Amino acid sequence: MAENRENRKAKVVEVLNKARAMELHAIHQYMNQHYSLDDMDYGELAANMKLIAIDEMRHAENFAERIKELGGEPTTQKEGKVVTGQDVPAIYESDVDQEDATIEAYSQYLTVCKEQGDIVSARLFERIIEEEQAHLTYYENIGSHIAKLGDTYLAKIAGTPSTTGTASKGFVTGTPAA
Repeated sequence: MAENRENRKAKVVEVLNKARAMELHAIHQYMNQHYSLDDMDYGELAANMKLIAIDEMRHAENFAERIKELGGEPTTQKEGKVVTGQDVPAIYESDVDQEDATIEAYSQYLTVCKEQGDIVSARLFERIIEEEQAHLTYYENIGSHIAKLGDTYLAKIAGTPSTTGTASKGFVTGTPAA
């Protein structure tokens, strides 16, 4: 019986670590994009990108805490390579793809947790999926504005301050990162 319980925990830790690796990649990717957008003088876009990266930091920490609770070791490896040098439309196209893939993967991981009888980890995935959906919606909206309005939209944003990104608050929660 104890061996079966350990096998179930190991399967949950495995998907939690896969999710953590995805979050670590997202943090690096979104912070790189934050710096790029800020350098291009799109402060409003840069600020929101930073806030989303902070959300991803919180997710990575939540996964690590749950992994430790289950007796596992949180991964420090990120999944994937950071893409640099993207133009503004490409940033939002790739981020839509990344968030969509994340939601799909986390939905599968949630199922694994439920199958292994770990409702606590399943609830963690449910909450984070909701937040990833908010990120996806934001990226889709910005991408749509850029596609429809192009340079007109970007000109409107150029020169906006990025001061909203200086506080350590997340995009979804608007509360300090924990």
